[in-house]
Amino acid sequence: MTEDVKQQSTEQEVETQQEVVEEVAASIDDDIEIVEETVVSLDPLEEAQARIAELEATIVQQQENILRAKADLENLRRRSQEEVTKTHKYASESFAKELLAVKDSLEAALAQEDQALESLLEGVQTTLKQLNGVFERHKVKEIAPVVGDAFDPNVHQAISTIPSDAPANHIAQVLQKGYLMSERVLRPALVMVSMGQSK
Repeated sequence: MTEDVKQQSTEQEVETQQEVVEEVAASIDDDIEIVEETVVSLDPLEEAQARIAELEATIVQQQENILRAKADLENLRRRSQEEVTKTHKYASESFAKELLAVKDSLEAALAQEDQALESLLEGVQTTLKQLNGVFERHKVKEIAPVVGDAFDPNVHQAISTIPSDAPANHIAQVLQKGYLMSERVLRPALVMVSMGQSK
């Protein structure tokens, strides 16, 4: 019986030790899970910090790109403005140079004494051809309405309205030609507009 008691006691001790071992093993498993969770939670944190650092570097790069683009745009705007200024400043230079030849011709004609009327008339006609050539090269065109044309306020300037045989709101008399330069009105034609036949 003593042996049975010893065996029971030994079995109880083994069971107790087994329970303790199982408890310790379970405790160790719990500790391992906690450590793994901590490690897992550290990985996303490190990833997030790395991603934040990467995004901050991208932001800095984009800000530099924006500043560079702004500087390029400002330089382009400044150069364009300089070109426009130069174009305005020197646009009429070529036109003026060609008009100097017309002026020279007129002065030469006036400088000649005792010239025949026919010779003077021929010189004036030649000078007018020269002037018309200058106008043509610089796209200066006449606005030369005729009596009966419809009045167009874009290219005609009405001085007054008069009764005439022309229909109402049509040109009754042309006082002065107008001129266009590259389709832009330099001077409108001066006209008198018909108010229709008087009754």
